[in-house]
Amino acid sequence: MTMQILNTVLVVTAMNAVLALVLVIAERFLANYGTCRIVVNKEKDLDVRGGSTLLSSLGSQKIFLPSACGGRGTCAYCKCKVLSGAGPVLPTEQALLSSEEIDAQIRLACQVKVKEDIDIEIPEALFRIQEFQAKVAVLEDLTHDIKLLRLNLLLPDTIRFKSGQYIQLQTKPYNGVKEIAQRAYSIASPNYEKQTIDLIIRLVPDGICTTWVHQYLQLEETITFIGPMGDFYLREGDGEVVMVAGGSGMAPMASVLMEMAKNKNPRKVTYLFGAVSKKDLFYIDEMRNLEEQLENFTFIPVLSQPDPKDQWKGETGLITVPLAEHLKKIDSSTSQGYLCGSPGMVNACVKMMKENGLTHDRIFYDPFA
Repeated sequence: MTMQILNTVLVVTAMNAVLALVLVIAERFLANYGTCRIVVNKEKDLDVRGGSTLLSSLGSQKIFLPSACGGRGTCAYCKCKVLSGAGPVLPTEQALLSSEEIDAQIRLACQVKVKEDIDIEIPEALFRIQEFQAKVAVLEDLTHDIKLLRLNLLLPDTIRFKSGQYIQLQTKPYNGVKEIAQRAYSIASPNYEKQTIDLIIRLVPDGICTTWVHQYLQLEETITFIGPMGDFYLREGDGEVVMVAGGSGMAPMASVLMEMAKNKNPRKVTYLFGAVSKKDLFYIDEMRNLEEQLENFTFIPVLSQPDPKDQWKGETGLITVPLAEHLKKIDSSTSQGYLCGSPGMVNACVKMMKENGLTHDRIFYDPFA
């Protein structure tokens, strides 16, 4: 009886797999949507080949929407208003769109397929996002799993961005990986450096882009990226700036702080940086130099599991503990919070900030580092 049930399950599974394959083949080779027109902001008409996502169709016309996840439908950065031609909201979109956004005809461009003429609206600022060619100038280890990637711009040869924004780095095929992927990385250099950009990239196990950077990318190689993108940058204000980051989340903080130093910004800044042990710390000398340049800046590294041989005398434990202690000492009614790191760390610190008086409109973060 058990064997019969097992055979039935195997047969049903095989049938489902075959059906899914047939649907993929039909979508790829049999469905012919011909040429479709995308009308952008009632004034720009784009003729594209039907069948691709709205995100990639716009990209083929050099209109780039933000997409921190590379179009996988997880970041929800590629939202845009679709006035007609998109069909019903998909289940893959519903979890990432509020009811108000759905009512306002907001969709995820990476999930919407262009199968007919489509009418959309996007912010004018997105037209300033460009595709860049750059040469690898520096590729060096910062820690055992984090590299500094410095790119010299070739075409265009300069970039304008706000310190704290990010770019989307495009991979090349390597070692059996045939697909070209795009992943988001915050710019670690300040906005006054216009001919080069620095990226801080941590190796993610099985990560398509990070594996390419860490194991296959070479000095002098020419690569492609798209940018600048994002709303992470220093806002106006007089209150204290409380920064929290971990790992490669150092990148946008370093960018913002270097610009503040150049402009001699007098605001008080406290920066808590989380790492596991001493071997995971980097940019320490850079942060200490910034403490000398910015009289109201304090850098506090926090180790969650310091090795005994580290002989660590600084802060230890979860970063939320020293964060909570610090927030209780300051005027949270005027302070601003800036966070970058893993989603878990960001969510925990946002919760801590709100519990200690920082309102949602004064907390800014990028959770994809």
